[in-house]
Amino acid sequence: MVRIAVIGAGRIGAVHAATVARHPRAELRVVHDPVGDAAARLAALHGARVAADVSDVHAAEDVDAVIVASPTPLHVEHVVGAVRAGKAVLCEKPVDLDLARVDACLAAVAGQEHRVMVGFNRRFDPTFAEVHARVAAGEIGPLEQLTIVSRDPAPPPVGYLAQSGGIFRDMTIHDLDTARFFLGEIVEVHAVGQRLDPVVAAAGDLDGAVTTLVAASGAVATIVNSRHCATGYDQRLEAFGPRGTLEALNHTATAVRSSTATTSGAAGRYLDFFLQRYAEAYTRELDHFVDAVREGRAPSPSLADGRAALVLADAATRSATTGQRVALSPVPVP
Repeated sequence: MVRIAVIGAGRIGAVHAATVARHPRAELRVVHDPVGDAAARLAALHGARVAADVSDVHAAEDVDAVIVASPTPLHVEHVVGAVRAGKAVLCEKPVDLDLARVDACLAAVAGQEHRVMVGFNRRFDPTFAEVHARVAAGEIGPLEQLTIVSRDPAPPPVGYLAQSGGIFRDMTIHDLDTARFFLGEIVEVHAVGQRLDPVVAAAGDLDGAVTTLVAASGAVATIVNSRHCATGYDQRLEAFGPRGTLEALNHTATAVRSSTATTSGAAGRYLDFFLQRYAEAYTRELDHFVDAVREGRAPSPSLADGRAALVLADAATRSATTGQRVALSPVPVP
């Protein structure tokens, strides 16, 4: 049994806590959040205790691993503290919004970076994972084109948008990691953004974007993003090769397709959509992390993967701002 602490009792911390609580090989022992009431409620829900300070999490002898679900600016501090305390870590994306701080994190845990996993849960989505495995097995030949569609039901709150780092670091970063997962290293990025939602624009962000990536192999990925979608999560993937195509479609309860808005409104059901779409991905992600901790092996995605995705997000931000393509080294990890 892997004994786990969750740092952060917000929306994503609650998702992780529930996933741990129902996992047969994991046990939620501790919850920490600066907002004491939030931590107390989440801990009580799953029979865990509250840590008043993050140092108490790191010092806990009955904690083997820590899930870092705190606000992004605290990720590096919490990752480094947990690793230095001998804990394994699953850190929510992104590791940080600043590449220099990610590099500082890598330096601080040098020699122990194999203890850290970054939460790019798209790799663990059952349909995406199946397509990846079949591509890797050569079913459609060498991958030539990858198309990723990723649209959220509704934008996050304005207060969140203002400190999110922008659409590429906050949202597209999942898809950038997925592209690397399929294609390997990326050598060129070109992104075009949209400002059609005045509320999102006023917060200094884009509400949509199209990003083109060129891999070192010559294969091309296209990522289509939107902060809003009236029909809920729109999460699809297509892999194209010389011998065929593999598609991962939206998860639905029926084979009948609909292009109309939900009656209750996408914004009001954001969390419902999120859990319906990614509950299994979070379970499989935790499976991988728990097995890695139990077996003493390095989990994946790694801190280096988190850094590489941020490099691509920064490049996409520059491209969307300048209108220029951004060339990258094929080996972005130091």
